[in-house]
Amino acid sequence: MREKAKNAMRLILEAARFEVEEVDEPLDLSAVRDSTCLLVLCSNDSDLIGQFDKTNYNLMIDDHEMSCKKLLFSIDKDIITENCIQWGVDEFVRYTGEAVLADILDRELSLDLTPLKGKKATVASASSEKETKQKEEPSGITLPHYPIKITEQAAVRIGGVQGTAKLRFIPYFLFHYTSTGEQVYKDRRIPFDADGWGAINAINGIKIELDGKQVEEKEIPGGAEVSDPHIRKEEATDRIVNELIDRLTQKVRIKQEKGDAIFYEEKILKPEKKNISVDIRQVYIPVWQIRGKKIVEINAFTGELLSEPVDEGVEIF
Repeated sequence: MREKAKNAMRLILEAARFEVEEVDEPLDLSAVRDSTCLLVLCSNDSDLIGQFDKTNYNLMIDDHEMSCKKLLFSIDKDIITENCIQWGVDEFVRYTGEAVLADILDRELSLDLTPLKGKKATVASASSEKETKQKEEPSGITLPHYPIKITEQAAVRIGGVQGTAKLRFIPYFLFHYTSTGEQVYKDRRIPFDADGWGAINAINGIKIELDGKQVEEKEIPGGAEVSDPHIRKEEATDRIVNELIDRLTQKVRIKQEKGDAIFYEEKILKPEKKNISVDIRQVYIPVWQIRGKKIVEINAFTGELLSEPVDEGVEIF
């Protein structure tokens, strides 16, 4: 098991752009990146872990001595360390999956290398989000919004940059459209039946696919920013109707023969506005914005790394 754990830890560290090498027992790996040096131990042996925890390690590179951080992976939930970065099952599973994704996307994996003094790794991991919520003051603002499924720490890892994370709620017009009716031209019958969901960013007008099943009407976290819409509901409705008409419009070509001549007649058939209904309401999507060497934004509902900004300057209330 230790050999498999060591191989997986190598995968994680290499995804974070560390240069990884095996070291002599009782340790497993050394990892160096810029001015950071890590020594890795994968073990459930309490005596070995205790020795690892209290020992200071230094690495000499080109006559420059570096103090090494210590990374422990253990599945023993009762292990407590004072001077190690301690990973349990939760961290191991999360980082292994994110390392594979980072490799697929050719992106650097961001790791949290903060020592967890005097705490069990699995307990700290499971309770960190709860403790953060307990520290937050109520916002007093209730909004219809999609739930926050991505934590701040996860957003930082997805974004691949270290920096300051801020939770923002971006307004969208969630809509459900239906179209009915038909037109008949000569021997052609053209139906205009359509039904679907979508959303329009109420600031920059970008459309996305979305349905309303998971919208919650509840209080948002304290400290979050809420932006005002720049597009009116009527403008969004008109755009939805016009785009649906354009999409359903069809050009019909009829072939006719008169004597030795062949004629083609074209007719453009469009659905009528009276046969299109749009139910629309304003909702909010939570977004983590991370400001570091660059600014990245992550959809806090889906975990999607956004390729373009969701707003054009936020107005806060």
